[in-house]
Parts: sequence; structure tokens; C-alpha cells
Amino acid sequence: MMGDPVAELPEAEYRRVWDRFYTDFGFRPSTNSFTWPSIEEPVGSVTWSLTALDDDPGDERLDRLVAVVRQGLASCVGPQGTLLALDWQHTSYRFAPREVGGPGQPAWPLSPYPDGDYYIYLSEDFRCGSFGHPWEESLCLFGEELLAVVSAEVDKVLGSPIRRSGTAEGPA
Repeated sequence: MMGDPVAELPEAEYRRVWDRFYTDFGFRPSTNSFTWPSIEEPVGSVTWSLTALDDDPGDERLDRLVAVVRQGLASCVGPQGTLLALDWQHTSYRFAPREVGGPGQPAWPLSPYPDGDYYIYLSEDFRCGSFGHPWEESLCLFGEELLAVVSAEVDKVLGSPIRRSGTAEGPA
């Protein structure tokens, strides 16, 4: 466990975590659609388009999506676990999801919704997490345990997935 519920990653750890993410996920940041999805989506991943949120004037679906993903991530790391919150080329964090977001608690760092940059949540062992792609407007969730908890509800909010384990779903 950690002292503060949210802690900025020190520079050396920041580099180590990002280096591992680049290697493990084949991360290729780009605004060029020919290079997307920008990661090698792992086996056991599901990716949804976020365009269903374009017509969400009160942000009700967005709020539901964020809540569902956060609850799922928290359940995957357990009551004492921590998550990494990575913001590409910006400050990244380690935090205790059960100690943030409630009354009198600090806010969650970042969001599963990629608001202008790649936002990534990872379990410490990288077995589950999320990858929000701001230019493709997509959200990839991975890890069997996370998907078992959230995928049905995410389908209700965003519709059918666009990819499973990196392979396109349905009509192109």
C-alpha cells in the first residue's frame, strides 16, 4: 500500500513504466489513422468506438461509462491494490482506487475517456487496464477479469465493439 492515495510517479519510475508499456503493447503514438489502433491490442481485449458519446448533451452516458470502468478497475486490483494512471508525455500517477473519488477523497487521476491525449490505466502487473485513444476516439479494455465485470454495461453505453483482441468486428 502507499501513504497518499494518489502519488506522482518519480522520473525514473515514470520512464521504466512507459518503457515497459511501449515494449509490451507495441505503442506507436500517431494521429495518422493508417497506424491505428496505436497499440497491439492484447488477446482478451475489447475495443469500442466512443462516437456514441458525441450525442450525449448531459454527459449521462459518458458519466456512466467512466463509473463502470472505474468500478471494474477497482474490483480487479482488490481493496489494497493500486493502479497506474498514464497520460502520454505528461505527469503519470500511482493511486489506490478504493481511496479516491468518494466524499472527502481526492479525485481519480485522469479518466478512461481520452480527453485530448492517450489516457491509460494499468494494474501494476499490466494484466488489465484501459487504453483511451483520443484521435481514433476509441477505448480498449483488456484483462479477462475486467471484461467480465464491465463489458455488458459498456456495450449498453457505447454499442457493439469495433474490435476484439485486435481483430475488427462486424461490417467495416
